[in-house]
Amino acid sequence: MSSALYGPDGFFTRPAEGPADHFRTSVHASPLFAGALLRLIRAADDALGRPPVLDVIDVGAGRGELLAALQSLLGADPADELSRRVRFTAVEVAGRPADLSAGLRWRRSLPRGVTGVLLATEWLDNVPLDVAEVDHRGRVRRVLVDPDTGHETLGPEVDAADRFWLARWWPAARPGDRIEIGWPRDAAWADAVAALSRGCALAVDYGHLRSARPPLGTLTGYRDGRQVPPRADGSTDITAHVAVDSAAAATGTAYRIISQRAALRGLGVGGGRPPLELARTDPAAYLRALSAAGAAAELTDPAGLGGHWWLLHEVGIELRGTMLP
Repeated sequence: MSSALYGPDGFFTRPAEGPADHFRTSVHASPLFAGALLRLIRAADDALGRPPVLDVIDVGAGRGELLAALQSLLGADPADELSRRVRFTAVEVAGRPADLSAGLRWRRSLPRGVTGVLLATEWLDNVPLDVAEVDHRGRVRRVLVDPDTGHETLGPEVDAADRFWLARWWPAARPGDRIEIGWPRDAAWADAVAALSRGCALAVDYGHLRSARPPLGTLTGYRDGRQVPPRADGSTDITAHVAVDSAAAATGTAYRIISQRAALRGLGVGGGRPPLELARTDPAAYLRALSAAGAAAELTDPAGLGGHWWLLHEVGIELRGTMLP
């Protein structure tokens, strides 16, 4: 999975393509998502006492779409003093896009000692992990895959670190069950949150909780806008849902786990239709409001993007000025 996604010919490291060419995320769906995150960033800025530099870090930034959207929203008001203090940084293994704004920094590794906001939208689901399967004798064995053909076989039993994680976070697996061993994601997220000196960290991703682990796993692929069987040759995205509660506990900091539907509604993104009277008095405004309502409905649809989990950590601050649960 690591080689297929991030190797020399990996899915995310090819310069000619970006994730948006293959799958749709909340970032790509509507600027309403960036607008909601900007309200969260402003709340964090207030809680931090409006520092001289407010860092906003996007981990797994793709081609910088989210930071570009946030920069555009801030730049829409020349009098907005936050635009003079914010420092946007994308963290991504792929090279910097040629058309990216000069005001956005680009680096391969996380900075440290950050005061501000760390974002990770659909990053953790692409952090490589191992898949295991319970055989007919109840042994938990690694699933091995031929990168050229995709053919799978059962390999040796998982090791002690895997068993330790399974005992706490994916218990009661039965023969035939497939397990996505999540401790590498836990370690990656704990390292990311540790980059903060003060501020908040937010991961947004598809996921599940201990009470409802998927017995057949979630590993899948995406290519050209379609869900496809995952291939380990770099030709497809390879993704698996995140054990959100496990990642949350690994950081050692306080956290909230919120559905995207509830989080966005708390941050002012609703899906209600505009009043029909507006169509009569101001047809253009009605059409704009109707379009925004459609985008909000997509972002909050519990069967789609609204099914994401938001994992929020506050480090040395208490967020106010939001209606997050």
